[in-house]
Amino acid sequence: MDKPRVLISDSMSSQAVTIFEDRGIDVVQPGKLGEQELLDMIGEFDGLAIRSATRVTEALLERAPRLKVVGRAGIGVDNVDVPACTRRGIVVMNTPLGNAITTAEHAMAMMLAIARHIPQANVSTHAGNWEKSRFMGVELTGKLLGIIGAGNIGSIVASKAIGYGLHVQAYDPFLTEERAARLGIHKVDLDTLLATSDIVSLHVPKTPETANIISASALNQMKPGAMLINCARGGLVDELALRAALESGHLRGAALDVFEVEPARENPLFGLDNVVCTPHLGASTVEAQEKVAIQIANQISEFLLTGAINNAINAPSISAEEAQQLRPYLRLAQCLGSFVGQLTHDPIKSLTVTYGGDANELNVSPLTVQVVQSILEHHSSYVNSVNAREVARERNIDVIEAHNEGRDEYPCRITVEVETESRRRSICGTLIQNQPRVIDVKGIPLESKLGQHMLYITNLDKPGVIGDIGTTTAQRGINIANMHLGRDTETGNAIALLEVDEVPSDDDLETMRSLPNINDVQYLHFPAA
Repeated sequence: MDKPRVLISDSMSSQAVTIFEDRGIDVVQPGKLGEQELLDMIGEFDGLAIRSATRVTEALLERAPRLKVVGRAGIGVDNVDVPACTRRGIVVMNTPLGNAITTAEHAMAMMLAIARHIPQANVSTHAGNWEKSRFMGVELTGKLLGIIGAGNIGSIVASKAIGYGLHVQAYDPFLTEERAARLGIHKVDLDTLLATSDIVSLHVPKTPETANIISASALNQMKPGAMLINCARGGLVDELALRAALESGHLRGAALDVFEVEPARENPLFGLDNVVCTPHLGASTVEAQEKVAIQIANQISEFLLTGAINNAINAPSISAEEAQQLRPYLRLAQCLGSFVGQLTHDPIKSLTVTYGGDANELNVSPLTVQVVQSILEHHSSYVNSVNAREVARERNIDVIEAHNEGRDEYPCRITVEVETESRRRSICGTLIQNQPRVIDVKGIPLESKLGQHMLYITNLDKPGVIGDIGTTTAQRGINIANMHLGRDTETGNAIALLEVDEVPSDDDLETMRSLPNINDVQYLHFPAA
C-alpha cells in the first residue's frame, strides 16, 4: 500500500514536517506557491496542511481527486470552501485550542493599548514630542468587562482580566450558570452587557447568527465612553457604524485585530486617533505557531493512518481509541445500511437509527453516518462519511437518531428503519464475537451472518418452499453456504437468507421467483470484511 502524501502549502513550523515523516507519511513543503503551481501539484496528495494564505476553492478541489483532508493550522477556515469540501467528502479540520492563549493575550494587550493610548503616545514620543496631557488614560482596575462569547478564548480573557482587577460579565447562549460561577463571571443577556460594560470584547466565530452582532443599533446601546475590542473575526462589527460612534464621542475608543476585508489595505477606521489596529496578529507568536503546526500535523496523520477525526468542521469527531472501539460497530452499521439500501428503490422520506444495549455507551454519531452512507451508496454516485448527511439533506431525508434503554436479549442492538411513500422497512442487527449478525427483518426474527453473496427471499410459510429452493439452486449450479429462516406466524409471511458462493444470474433469480409461494428473490452483495 502506498504511503499517504501530504502537501504543506503555507509557511509552517518544521516540527510539522518531522511529525509527518516520523509517522511514515510522505510530506512536501515547497515554500510559497503560486495559484497555478498549487493547482498543478494538488492532484498528487491525500492531505493538505495550510495556514491563512492558501485558498481552498472549488477550482482547487476539482484538481484534487486524491484529497481526503484539509487541515488548517489555526482557528478560522474563511479561506476554505467548506461546503465544497463536504460535497466531495473531504474532511476539514482546524486547531481551535492551539492559539487560544496567544489570542487572549493579544486581546488584553489591545485593552491596555486603547485605555492608555500606547500606540499614539509611542509615535508622538518618537517624533520628539512630549505630550503627557494629550494622552490621559483610564485604569482597567474596577472597570466592567463584557465578553461576547465565553468559549476557549473568551474564558481565558476572563481569567486574565480578573487578574487585572476587572469585573467580568459574559453573553453566551451556551454558557451555563455553573460554568459562569466556576469562571468567576456573571452571565447576562446581550442587551444588558452592551448597556453596562465599560469594555466589550468579542470572542465568537463569524456565523449567520453573529455576523454584524455589533451593529449600529448595538453600538447605540453601548454605555457612553465604552471601549470595543475585536480580536475574533472580521465581519462581527459594522465598521462604518463604529466609525460614526467613535467620531461622535459616544465610544471612547476601539481596538481591532480583524477586519471585514483582509488584507485590510484601506478601512473606514484607519486614521482615527482613538482606534488601534493590528494586522490579524492574534495568533502570531512563536509559541502559538509551533503549537498549531504540531497539532494539525498530528490530526492529519491520525486521520490518514487510523481514521481518527479530531476538531473537524464538517464531520463527527472520532479519537484513535474510539476508531478502534467502533470498528466492529461500524461494520455492523455498514451491513445494515447496505441491506436496506439494496432493497429500497423508492425515495426515502425518513431514516431512523435506534441504539440499544452497550451501543448506547458509544459515540454513535459516526455509526449513524455510516448507516446513512451505506444506504445512499446504492442511490448516489459519490457519498462518504463526510458528505453523507449533506446528501441526505439534499434528498429531503429526515435522519433521526434514537436510543432504547430497555432490557434486551442481545448485548447490543442497532435497528435501522426507513420510510418511503409506500412502505416502512426495518432491520435489526447485533455483534456476536465482534461479527455482524442480522437478528430481525421487518419484524420477523432470525439470526444470520452476512456473506459477500446473499439471496433474500420472501415467501409464504407453506410446506415444500424450502425443498423447492434447494432443488432449484442445485439445478442452477448455485451452492448454498448457509441458510437462515424466519416467519411471523405459522402459515404466514416468511423470509430466508441464503449465503451463496457466487453472483447468481438474472435468469437464476427469475427462475426462483417463479416458484410456488415465493413472493420475491433479491440478490444482495456485501463488501468482504
